Amino acid sequence: MTCKSIPAYKEILAIHHTDIGYDRLNMHDTPSFTPPLLLRNAHVMTLAPRYWPRNISLRRIPQTERLFTTEPGTQLLGICHWQPRPAESSTLILVHGLEGCADSHYMRGVAAKAYRCGFNVVRMNQRTCGGTEQLTPTLYNSGLSGDYREIVRELASVDRLTHIWLVGYSMGGNLVLKATGEMEGTVPALAGVIAVCPNIDPTQCVEALEQPRNWIYHQHFLSRLKARMKRKAGLFPGKWDLRAMGSMKTISQFDDYYTARDGGYRDGADYYDRAGARHVLHQIAVPTLIITAQDDPFIPYSLFTSPELIENQSITLLAPRHGGHCGFFSLSQNGEDAYWAENRIVEFVSRAR
Repeated sequence: MTCKSIPAYKEILAIHHTDIGYDRLNMHDTPSFTPPLLLRNAHVMTLAPRYWPRNISLRRIPQTERLFTTEPGTQLLGICHWQPRPAESSTLILVHGLEGCADSHYMRGVAAKAYRCGFNVVRMNQRTCGGTEQLTPTLYNSGLSGDYREIVRELASVDRLTHIWLVGYSMGGNLVLKATGEMEGTVPALAGVIAVCPNIDPTQCVEALEQPRNWIYHQHFLSRLKARMKRKAGLFPGKWDLRAMGSMKTISQFDDYYTARDGGYRDGADYYDRAGARHVLHQIAVPTLIITAQDDPFIPYSLFTSPELIENQSITLLAPRHGGHCGFFSLSQNGEDAYWAENRIVEFVSRAR
């Protein structure tokens, strides 16, 4: 895919019937998401992009590593792809989802496309992710939006970047929306934000994730969280008691005992409530794109029909009937590859610059 092959947007009007879009940037002619029949199963759609053969090598793209200090004693690792004159280009800060990392397939996919279109790209590892457990004594959680506010401010003040975009998937989508709402348009360098399947209300999302129909995802995330907790405890002896972990059967139990306490929340319920970007959607004041699927297995579509979202003129919502969780995998069309959401991200930023 090249930038020339990225078409423009069209307004999608069949609200509550097919694809949903609130056209807030005078956009026209975006390709609708129409997956093959087999991929209209939400679970197949969710899993297919992860296992589909794909060349997402970034070997020919310049790459440097950078540590961002977001609070005393805590650093986040960013993988940076700078254009020859970085200050003359817009910059995408990419944030992965739960138990992902800077090398997740969608992070590399967006990075390759965006760099080819002339953007700087910074692929961030959240705290403790991507082999960075040693860089902070804390765990990562859905409420740490301050990390990304600080990264935006550093890139603006130190690097003199003037057009910065926050882009996040799933948990990362919640983080970038929350950070943007908290900034309330007061940081001129923040040009906009894009979130794919963001868990803007963790209470409802975790409840859906723990339903029997989502057993495969729930067990995947829970086992990965437990393994990470063991690695983390080995690096910081005495900080966490691992004895309770063996009896934990749900993510909500894990978050109540470990994540919430570590993050300074009263308990898991308090963490889930306060960490959600839903509380600050009405404060977002920069161009915003939210992509979600009506059939996402564990991000309820009803979250995106709230007045706070719909009435905010800065927010554009694209919500195809199908797409699964961060899947949006279809047949190649109009010169694009099969990764529809990635193409919409680059398209949205290209039209806004």
